[in-house]
Amino acid sequence: MEQRTKVKRYDFSRRPRKASVFWMTLARILAINPRMRGRKLEQKRIGMEGIKPPYLLFVTHASMLDFPVMYRAVAPYNANNVVAIDAVRDVGDFLMRRLGCICKRKFVKDYYLIKHMRYCAEKYKSIVCVYPEARYSLDGTTGFLPDSLGKMCKLMKIPVVVLRLYGTFISAPQWNKPEQKLPLKTELECIATAEETQSLSSGELNARIRKAMERDDFAYQRENGIRNRYPRRADGLHGLLYRCPHCGKEYETDSAGTELWCNACGRRWEMTELGELRAKEGETEFPHIPDWVAWERRLVREEVRGGTYRFDAEVTVHTLPNAKRFYDQGKGRLVQTPEGTRLTCTAYGEPVDLFWAGTELESVHIEYDYPFRKKKYRHNLFGDCVDLSVRDESYWLHPIGLRDRLTKISFATEEIHFLALERARGAATEGTEDGTGKNQA
Repeated sequence: MEQRTKVKRYDFSRRPRKASVFWMTLARILAINPRMRGRKLEQKRIGMEGIKPPYLLFVTHASMLDFPVMYRAVAPYNANNVVAIDAVRDVGDFLMRRLGCICKRKFVKDYYLIKHMRYCAEKYKSIVCVYPEARYSLDGTTGFLPDSLGKMCKLMKIPVVVLRLYGTFISAPQWNKPEQKLPLKTELECIATAEETQSLSSGELNARIRKAMERDDFAYQRENGIRNRYPRRADGLHGLLYRCPHCGKEYETDSAGTELWCNACGRRWEMTELGELRAKEGETEFPHIPDWVAWERRLVREEVRGGTYRFDAEVTVHTLPNAKRFYDQGKGRLVQTPEGTRLTCTAYGEPVDLFWAGTELESVHIEYDYPFRKKKYRHNLFGDCVDLSVRDESYWLHPIGLRDRLTKISFATEEIHFLALERARGAATEGTEDGTGKNQA
């Protein structure tokens, strides 16, 4: 108890600052412009005539390159960015607040978030920037988008703009993080005026957002003939493509250089300069990497809905109560079934037993090889991690003695959520059978 009381937790109630012209100028000179140097960038604006801040900006999310590219796309304006607490920790709370950032924990309902976003729009007349997928895309396609986005638009009462980013994923996918200088493209599109946010339903706004957020970076690469000549472009690909389509075995794939292979059956594939897969022998099962990923997800869905899915493993536990440092909490246990996700451990000397039902946990943040730039961090070197959060704490979990489990855990979390929502809706429907239209369950 004494150790816990000494830990200062992040104060999410603090009002965000307006992005400082001084600090943003320094950021552009020292970080954004150097990061973009030598990168070809094509910019397109759709329906943006007369659209100026304040507006709500939804941005696709694929890599750390998204941030400098976003600032280029909205220039000469700055923005109030909604940023995850681990990213605030990486850069520092002092600087991030002066850059206008709004701190948040991933996949946790935040009582202050909408309040802070509205404050920035009304007080500062700024662009309020949100990455609604809340984590990097695993395969360069659209990730999980919550149903709450339409309601967010209605509460903000300002125009809604989507920024689609192309090329940031293939330049630095999360499973292969060394950045390549490949061509980039942005499409900044207004999808709803301020008036439309009030006249359209939440469902209609959600449909517009989902359609506007659709993209496929591998298809963009192939269609535009963008060649990635990096000789180690397939390194880490086995973390994403963890199941062999030839023999069906899980966690037996491996990768290095430009090749992916299965240790169980010996099948090998080459990743071409255009981002496609070619079997070294015989027919290629999935030339397009997102098709392989979709196949893996379908199998996870079958396990979840068939009641056979289970993940049960010992994990190391690090907590992130604030934006300053991680705390080593020893070992714990992570169990995930179709009913939900449970973490048991000891934190700050106290027992912890947390359970997220399927309706409560929409998705999960995973990190391959975290932190990547290990020289920057002398301590807390984790490796592959799952990040689960509650309002005042984030738990970073590393499965002990297991490899390549993250992608499946990510798929399973979302499929468990979808199944739980279906069951809840079914129960609600059964409760209205008396004809009153009210839920009698």
